[in-house]
Amino acid sequence: MKLRALIADDEPLARERLRYLLAQQGEVEVAGECRNGREVIAALKQERFDVLFLDIRMPGLDGFEVIQEVGPAHMPATVFVTAFDDYAVRAFEVHALDYLTKPVEPERLVATVARVKEKIASEAALLTQEQMRVALAGVGLPKRLLVPNGVKDSFVAVDEIDWIEAADYYACLHVGGKSFMLRETIKQLATMLDARRFVRIHRSAIVNVERVSEVLREGFVILKTGQRLKMSKEGWQNLRNCLG
Repeated sequence: MKLRALIADDEPLARERLRYLLAQQGEVEVAGECRNGREVIAALKQERFDVLFLDIRMPGLDGFEVIQEVGPAHMPATVFVTAFDDYAVRAFEVHALDYLTKPVEPERLVATVARVKEKIASEAALLTQEQMRVALAGVGLPKRLLVPNGVKDSFVAVDEIDWIEAADYYACLHVGGKSFMLRETIKQLATMLDARRFVRIHRSAIVNVERVSEVLREGFVILKTGQRLKMSKEGWQNLRNCLG
């Protein structure tokens, strides 16, 4: 899965150039563009982004005011992109991941994207370590998972998960008619959840066995929701072992 990026700049040509440079890397999907601070806040409330390329001087709210209103803890990885170099110290005080000056050099942007990927991987590793620590301390398997949801975090009850879909650095939790993106790999989740209930039926799918209504011999399972999921031979064996 590509990194989902949001570009915020009041200059159309600046947005166009950054969009073009990011497209050359092939690892970033520009999932949204904003012209001012208010649009940035609205976008962050509605969708999940991995990285925000944020101009400082914009109409309405500037880049720093955006972070103040949203809250640093709820911001995606933030990279300031500005024509001015005198805001760098302040940018890192609000925990910006990087600070790029216009015109952005392609080589410099490559390094920034690499830093974003490293940050995501590090956060996932730290989260897994903490969850393992809690489990080893005797608390047991998690009953709820904390997932980001716009400018707030939401708890998802593990028992209510229908199935889990792999998405590179993330896992997509399918709960009823809703989906939640968790910054965790499907391999990591497989070690955290109750193996008597959650079975990995494919390299890209974990299913809650209580949500399974049918198992098709041609290599598929049907959930009670009607969802049809592909199942590998190894996945079929895992399911058989789980069901006894």
